[in-house]
Parts: sequence; structure tokens; C-alpha cells
Amino acid sequence: MENRDKRPLDPRTKRAQKLLADCVAAAETLLDHQATVGDLKMVRSVLREMASGFCMFAPYGDRRKATVFGSARCGPDDPNYQLAVEFGRTIADAGFMVISGGGPGIMKACLEGAGRPNSFAVGIHLPFEQEVNDVIAGDAKVTLFRYFFTRKLFFVKEAEAIVLFPGGFGTQDEGFETLTLVQTGKAQPMPIVALEAPGGNYWKTWKRYVLNDLHAKGMISDSDLSLFKVVKNVEHAVAEITGFYRVYHSSRWVRDRMVFRLNRELSGEWLARLNREFGDILVKGEFTQRKAFRSERDDPDAWHLPRLAFYFNRREFGRLRELIDLINQA
Repeated sequence: MENRDKRPLDPRTKRAQKLLADCVAAAETLLDHQATVGDLKMVRSVLREMASGFCMFAPYGDRRKATVFGSARCGPDDPNYQLAVEFGRTIADAGFMVISGGGPGIMKACLEGAGRPNSFAVGIHLPFEQEVNDVIAGDAKVTLFRYFFTRKLFFVKEAEAIVLFPGGFGTQDEGFETLTLVQTGKAQPMPIVALEAPGGNYWKTWKRYVLNDLHAKGMISDSDLSLFKVVKNVEHAVAEITGFYRVYHSSRWVRDRMVFRLNRELSGEWLARLNREFGDILVKGEFTQRKAFRSERDDPDAWHLPRLAFYFNRREFGRLRELIDLINQA
């Protein structure tokens, strides 16, 4: 699982200088391997885009964020547009900021609901649909990308929740890629919620495909179905997102142990239950509670939180999500 420490790194430290030197050395190897001018231009563009994204999000590292995906082609009269406005407003009231692609349709609606101060636009240069919507245009929290892969990096890296509204190829791509990243541990565990206006069957049809053509044929496991939720309304969507962080706070690797930071300590009874019901995801040992590891001093904001440490098998990320769900019931 990737380390998503969002604290800025002091450029004067030896660690920062070493990491920067490694970046320069990696770039220099391109010439040794006969990189073309086109290759070097791409690397330059990617680095510039990533730097722009890092700089934009850096001042807001202490705020949780929800990324919203959905169709650019639905107008203000569409029930899903109106639902996205309601979602943006409600999740912002719950303390979250909202990230969207910054274009029209669902992208605009969710920012309209959240309001400009709580909104980010992560746009893309296209021959069409490339204008940033008027809700967020001109704001410092807007950046445009040339490449989809760098854009999608920030959609997921900066999010603590993913919300899917009905959409086309792009929405399907973004939804399945997020599921893949969480399923394989390349992204942190997070709620992935599918939502649509009453009377629609978009996600019902999608889930039937997932069950009948992926799950029933053994292409995904039972626990993989725990990685997403199809919900009925905005209230359920927001409850799913905020409830995910009720007891669970965040996670990281400390050497070969998975460490959950918790908002409060678990009782001995609950700890025994975790060991009884989730021992199958451990390669050795048990779930144990402890204080922060010394190596976690780079994240002082979470230093005071209790830890749940365990030797995770690094395979069953659907079961890991089920573990978090149980912890949040404590």
C-alpha cells in the first residue's frame, strides 16, 4: 500500500535533498538509454503537471476530500445533476472538500453544491469539454493536465472517498481503476460509493454485470464486493463516507506491518473479536494495539492516535475493508 503522508517535506533536510538527487539521477539515465526528444518532452510535462498538482493540494492536507466522477453531458434539468448538487452541499457540510474534473455536468454540479471554497478542479486539456466551469474558474484550486494518467493520480491520491454518478466511458474507466487500485493495495482503503437519482437503473444494471459476469465466474472474490456500495440517496452516501472514518482514521506500512491509526482505542473484547474473525488475513501473530512506532515521527499530527498493528498478507484487501467496517462498529 502506498504511503500517503501529506505533510510537506522541509527542502533543507537531508532526506529531501537525497530524494531530489534521486529524481535527477533517474532523469539522467534517460540519455544513457537513448531516450528520444519526444520521451524527454513527456517526462518534462509529467513532472511539471505533478509539481502543479502537489503545490495546489499542499495547503489543504489537513482536510478530507471526496472525488466525484460522473457524466459531463447532463444539464441542470437532469435529476442526477440536481442530486450531485445536493451531494456536494451535504458532504461539504460534513467537513469534506470536493474534487471534480472541473468541466460541465456532474463535475459542475457537485462543485456548485459544495461551494467554491470547498472545491477543487482537476481538469484535462481536450479538443472539447475543456473549459473550466464558472463555479471554480479563476480559483487557485484549479489545475489542468495534458495526460489522463497524471490527472487520475491526483483524483485518487488526494481523496478519502470516491463517489460515482452515472456517466460514460470516462466514468466507467475511473470507477474500475479506483476499484483496481484499492483491490490491489495501490491506494489506501477508502469508501467507493455509487449514487444516482431515484428511478434510475444505471448502477443496478452495472452491479448485475459485476455479480453475473465477474463474481459468478470467479474473476473477483466474495470480499471484493465489499470494496464498493451502491446507495439509495445522498443521506446514505454521506453516512457511508463519514462512517468509514468513525473509528478508523488512516493506515500506513511500518516495515512489514500494516498499521491502522484509530480515533479511539478498542476494548479488549473488540480486539479479541478481530483476532477471532480476521485471523485469516494474517501471515503471523495477532492484531495488537500499541502507541505510534518511533518511525512514525514524520507525522506528528497523528502521533497521539492509538494504533492497531498486524502482519497483513497483502492479498485480501476486500477482507481488509470488511475489517475496517467491523472496527467502525466498535
